[in-house]
This record gives sequence, structure tokens and C-alpha cells, in this order.
Amino acid sequence: MQDEQLFRWLPPLAAHAGPRFLQIADALQAALADGSLKPGDRLPPQRQLAARLQVDLTTVTRAYDEARRRNLLEGRGARGTYVAAPKVELSARLDLGMNTPPPPDGVDFDDLLQQGLAQVLLRADKGLLMTYHLAGGSDSERKAGAKWLEPIFGQVEAQQLVVCPGAQAALAALILALTQPGDTLLAEPTTYPGVRSAASQLGRRLVAVEADRDGMLPALLEQACRQHKPGLVYLNPTLQNPTASTMPEQRRRELASVAQRCNVRIVEDDPYWLLADAPPAPIATFAPEQVSYISTLSKCLTPGLRVAFVLIRDAQERERFLAALRSFALMATPLTAALATQWILDGSAGALLQGVRKEARLRHRMAWDILAGRYSGAGDGLHVWLDLPAYWTPAQLARAADSAGIAITPADAFATGGKTANAIRISLGSIKDRARLQTGLQRLSHLLTQRPESYGAAVV
Repeated sequence: MQDEQLFRWLPPLAAHAGPRFLQIADALQAALADGSLKPGDRLPPQRQLAARLQVDLTTVTRAYDEARRRNLLEGRGARGTYVAAPKVELSARLDLGMNTPPPPDGVDFDDLLQQGLAQVLLRADKGLLMTYHLAGGSDSERKAGAKWLEPIFGQVEAQQLVVCPGAQAALAALILALTQPGDTLLAEPTTYPGVRSAASQLGRRLVAVEADRDGMLPALLEQACRQHKPGLVYLNPTLQNPTASTMPEQRRRELASVAQRCNVRIVEDDPYWLLADAPPAPIATFAPEQVSYISTLSKCLTPGLRVAFVLIRDAQERERFLAALRSFALMATPLTAALATQWILDGSAGALLQGVRKEARLRHRMAWDILAGRYSGAGDGLHVWLDLPAYWTPAQLARAADSAGIAITPADAFATGGKTANAIRISLGSIKDRARLQTGLQRLSHLLTQRPESYGAAVV
């Protein structure tokens, strides 16, 4: 290469196209994809590139670090930096089964984490970060929770919130606080498996109430309440896991009205509300004294925070909930709760949420293009529900997908009773690299065009 050719892959940097170091790394990746750069090509020294782009050296250093993280570059000591040869993927398994947020588009998560932790350690009392917190969250953590819920409810009284170590812990504590061993819990026939697991472990009986495309049927809920005298009703009304359907406002109002008439508690598990496009108001809006509302950061930001906010209006019920929570979880981890608080109050959480939303929508468009005509979805959230052709069962397809190096989740993992749907859930966020997600979806699409009898794994 001549010196001038070292720069041929670089586009001009745009003022409003995201962080400049990411623009540089993206340009490098695009140049590899279109053949402008090839493995073994030498790249400009960092100082030369910084001068050429009129940016500081730190920006270029971060760009090269990001490119190395993507396995695009390799250093060869004094000889300089070169485009890396493709790495052989020893593990071809592609996880379409775990429902986690995708890496946020246009957001440097590593930098966000470093800056957030630095602020926490700078401002917080280190002793408080390493001791017990038994009150369900500090004042600042509850205020952060109120701010997080503001787009959902408007103004929320911070003292009505409890900070929990994740939604699953909150759900288990609500079951302990609101029901007795042997009590019946009601849920939709296809629902989040965590409620089935918690009910089973805690000695409660889970009964399915039929649903249509809009969610649980109010008349059948009322009938089940009179028949079973349930301790609580579990609902996940927004981008429901696993069907990705969103319950319309009228159905929410009707279910709230049934709960009030039958004096039964609703647990509204709502992890995806902030990812949805203009969702209806929560059920808790229509029956505030009847509904305990769970909002977790795990699906909108990152599971590693292990922070959820639970809105419970009644003070005595809040105390029972706290007592139940302390019996097995005590508290959210102070360090991650402090980080969540810092991010929410300084606006970083909002930026991260928007990055996750943007990336999720890009992935939905990809899934729609590859699986066109095979599923209906709103184009938001973290997962899709795929109805299968009659010649496949969920179990058959899951086995075939596993042999093809793909993890999916069959419908029976979500069944609470009655007939199991002939469907699978596909999660779009757990594969971090978009190109590998595309590969996984294409493999799955190819499988769906075959019949089970024509698909066979090798026998060795």
C-alpha cells in the first residue's frame, strides 16, 4: 500500500451519526465486508489517522480497541496494526432462546458502565455500598424508581416503591405475601415460565384461564375467581412473554373491573412497557389498589443490574411484601442499585433504553425479512412468537434446531394448562453480533421449509 491508500476506506465523519470512535470502527467493518480492506492490509498509525480526521488520539485509540473487540484488527508490534484474518468459529451454537436486551445501537456500553461506576464510587459512601440495606431501597433509589416509572404512570410517590433484586424475586415475594400454601393462582394458558416455577416451588397451584388474541377473557376470569377463590392473578399484558401480543386498553379495563368485583389481587409483570410503541396504560392505572406492578431493568437495560421496582400502594401490603422478600433475598445488591440510580438520574438509562429500542427494531426488521409471512408482530420488544407449519411440532423443531446449532424455545416451556400452541419463541437480543443473528435466523428459516422426515442428523 502507498501511504495515501492507507486511508481509502475512511468515509468523512458525520456530526450527528453517533460517537466518532464507533463511526471509525463501523467504517472499518464495512470496508472489510465490501472488500475495500482485506485480511493482512496495514492500517494507518493512530497518530496519522487522528491528524487526518482532525480528532484527538484517544478517539482513534478507542476506535482501534473497539475494532479489536470485534476481531477485526491485530497488532504486530513495531510493524504496526493490520486487518485480522477471520477467526474460525469453534462454537457455532446460536442462541435464539434467551430473552435479553440486544447491545444498544449507537451507545458505548463499556464507557457508560465505566463512567457510571466511577461516579458511584466518587459520590457514594463506600461503607454503605458494602453493607446490608433492609428497607427495600434508599430514598434516592426509590426516587430513581419513581423517575423510571414516570413515562408509564406520570407522577409516582417514591415511598410506594420497593427496590428488589430482579423481577423473579419480586414475583416470588408477592406470591409469599399475598397467598397461602395450597392457594390457587390464575394465569393465561401460555405465559412466562417463571410464574409456574415460583408457584410450584412455593406450593401453590397454577390454573389457566383461557385467552384470545387480546389476552385473558374477563368473563372466564370472573368465573374462575368464583370457582377457585384464587390468591392472585398473574398478567404480563405488554409484549407478552412469549406471544409478543399487547393487551388493548379496553381489555385491561375489563380485567381490572373483574378484579375489583371479585376482590382478587393482580400481579402485573410489565418488563417490556418501555420498549413498546405507544402501549396502553397499565392495568394498575385502572385498579391502583388492586394491582401490584413490577418493572424490571433487566429487559430494558441489562440483566446484570438485577434491579426491579415494585409499586404497591397499600402500606401494610408493602410491609408484608418486604418481610417475604427478606426471607430469601434481603435486598438488591447496593452497588448495582447505586449504579442503576446514577444512570436513571443522570440520563444514561434513558440513552441506553433508546439504544436498545433502536437495535431491537433493526432486529425485528431483519427477522421479518428472513421469516416473511411466518409470524405477525408489532416490530418492537425482544422476541417473536412463530406459529409452525402443521408438519412440525415445537419439540421436533427444537431438536432439529439444536442439531443445526440453534437454540429456540418451544411452546410447552410456557404452557400453564390446556392445549399447547404449535409455536416457538425466538429471542432476538441474546446473539450480540447482528451478522450471527442473521445466520441463525436463516438457518431456522431453512429448517422450516423442510419436513421432519426429510431432515436427519448425521449418525456417527
